[in-house]
Amino acid sequence: MSETTALPSSTHVPDGLEDVADQVAAQLPDTRAWLEDLVRIPSISVSPDHVDQVRASAERTAERLRDAGLEDVQLLELEGAHPYVTGSWLHAGPDAPTVLLYAHHDVQPVGTPDRWGSEPFTPTERDGRLFGRGAADDKAGIMAHVAAIRAWLTARGTLPVNVKVIIEGEEEIGSPHLGAFLERYAELLQADVIVLTDLVNWKLGWPGLTTTLRGMADATITVRSLEQPVHSGMWGGAVPDALTATTRLLASLHHDDGSIAVAGFADDVRPMSDDERAQVAALGEDPDEIRHEVRMLDGVRFVGDPDRTLLERMWAQPTITPTGMDVPSVSDASNTLLARVDTKLSCRLAPGQDPDRAMEALAQHLRDHTPWGVHVEVALGERNPAWVMEPGGAAWDAAIDAMAAAYGRDPAILGCGGSIPFVGPFSDAFGGAPCLLVGIEDPASNAHGEDESLHLEDFVKACLTEAFLLGGLAGSAATGGEG
Repeated sequence: MSETTALPSSTHVPDGLEDVADQVAAQLPDTRAWLEDLVRIPSISVSPDHVDQVRASAERTAERLRDAGLEDVQLLELEGAHPYVTGSWLHAGPDAPTVLLYAHHDVQPVGTPDRWGSEPFTPTERDGRLFGRGAADDKAGIMAHVAAIRAWLTARGTLPVNVKVIIEGEEEIGSPHLGAFLERYAELLQADVIVLTDLVNWKLGWPGLTTTLRGMADATITVRSLEQPVHSGMWGGAVPDALTATTRLLASLHHDDGSIAVAGFADDVRPMSDDERAQVAALGEDPDEIRHEVRMLDGVRFVGDPDRTLLERMWAQPTITPTGMDVPSVSDASNTLLARVDTKLSCRLAPGQDPDRAMEALAQHLRDHTPWGVHVEVALGERNPAWVMEPGGAAWDAAIDAMAAAYGRDPAILGCGGSIPFVGPFSDAFGGAPCLLVGIEDPASNAHGEDESLHLEDFVKACLTEAFLLGGLAGSAATGGEG
């Protein structure tokens, strides 16, 4: 991609869209440069130290939307929230559908920088992939929107549909201000169909359309055993410490096979339908390939209910995972019994689960299983339910055709274990507008992890998919089933 503007050999340009496809190709050097420019901005939304960088990312995103040819580009502000970015082009006429394009400009923390193969915020190409935090999740999604819109406006001076774009700045922290944002701006963003470029394709070169997302919730556990740390030699053996108590408490959350042991937590999980099971079976689950994709170490076993497939465990079952703990590092450890330990739990919620009920069940379990009478406090955080749509309708068919043309094969129909809080509330606010969840990553992208990367040829196909999709939606009623 860095030295050629040729389209991928697998792409079959739809009749009548040759000029648009040619512009996607011709503008690839700019698209790549603008993506790298965005990746250089450490827009880590969870960190109070990066508030200015998240705003800088929003401002740079706004510049790119203007470069694409959008009008009314602005930052949408809410008190205490990272800025959203929006823009529109509304000259296709009242009979043309209005399409809302979504992505997010905030990113995850880098984790352990010295485990990256290159600097996390210095975009670096290796073996046909662009490495950098946000290169795939989800600044590539922003640039897919920009590439498609710019190609149409350059080739034709017009778009085939009315377009609105919304780029969020808080997706990676659970969209905590989404309700307030919708209350203020829903009318501005009203649309007939929503396209989200923040998902994973099934395989490299094999696109995916996603029909389910797990929900998300978090909790912070505080365990206290002492007023202050004390000498482990003087008092150890009789006095309980907060860290040992915490590890015993965390161990109570799962059975030996890794399935959830919290009573009632998963009682309302929606069973997969026969059609969903058939779609999963058609993908040909390969445990060895999954091990390779996530880089599991030799001898490490999969966890979860052994009566369910691995994909069902990842897409349609809940999880409870400790993701952070406030304790001294090994290098700073002293010979003391710890008085207090704070632990962050991240939960993924399956379709059917009521987030409030599930998290209260978790909180009650933690209170009931605290060892040795130590004190425990459970603070429940943001939560949102899973999302499920029923495939079908004109917009769905347009997406199938666009992906098949760009990638040279029909997309896989997927579930996703991740969460995008934006999807359900926005669809509901627009009267059940169909949501098309389009892949921008591949399984090797390692989003949220070290050495996050974007496959550059598949990125071109993602840009082409969106360009073709805008044309396809112009000829559809832009409706589809959802539930």
